[in-house]
Amino acid sequence: MVADAGQGNGHRLTGLLRDNAGTITARWVDSVLGQIRGRVTKAELERDFGELFTALLHVADNQGHDLGGERNAEVKALLEDMSRTRARQGYTPSETASSIFALKRVVFELADELPETDTDLFRELMGFSQLLDALGLVTFETYARAREEIIQEQSEQLLELTTPVVKIWEGILAVPLVGTLDSARTQVVMEKLLEALVETGSEHAIIDITGVLAVDTQVAQHLLKTVVAARLMGAECTISGIRPQIAQTIVALGIEFGDITTKASLSDALRHALRREGVEVTHDRSAR
Repeated sequence: MVADAGQGNGHRLTGLLRDNAGTITARWVDSVLGQIRGRVTKAELERDFGELFTALLHVADNQGHDLGGERNAEVKALLEDMSRTRARQGYTPSETASSIFALKRVVFELADELPETDTDLFRELMGFSQLLDALGLVTFETYARAREEIIQEQSEQLLELTTPVVKIWEGILAVPLVGTLDSARTQVVMEKLLEALVETGSEHAIIDITGVLAVDTQVAQHLLKTVVAARLMGAECTISGIRPQIAQTIVALGIEFGDITTKASLSDALRHALRREGVEVTHDRSAR
């Protein structure tokens, strides 16, 4: 049974929401539970919606939809937290926003069940509807920011995975690069290489660009900066993987590697580094 709202002037909606809080939250949970396909439990929805509904009670008679005010700060904070959580759980923005719009439907249906709806309550319902519309927009904005953060985190993790620093011999590290080399990735290469040099005490590093799609002036500058940074740490770098096409491009662009050692393949670079370490290297042609 739906309880009628109190008769206080300007507080008809607040009375309706407070007197029927249990009914509203139960209907709200039930209306959303079927939309989210088991990705959250009923108990979790009851907790989240219960907190949000309690905060909404304090601003129910707010006729505007300006969420910048202090009165709406708690509601906005709870909704942003819920939206960020939903974004990380794989919800769509529509699913997230529909959770708020579902409350509007529940409240309006509840008002229709009243014996009578006066002008004051109707006016307050319209203001409440505007507030929920504004909160729905907050879910979209928060969701978008959260997704951008997730994409940024995944991009950084991918850079970490695609830029390994491998210890291939005592005192010798190798950095095999694949794909496109840009400023962001070069920074990751430089940081990981310098950290590995400190941790292992290595004095030689091989930067292998066999898998790099193309070498232009910018890529060359990135490589040179990495080599200079390694030298400041006391390590000598060799750049390997200079294929004939890449060599022709470098010559055509007039790129100068100065005194940096370059080799055609990773095996040639490793052989060079081993000799610098005083390791005797022979060609085992019988293994072919």
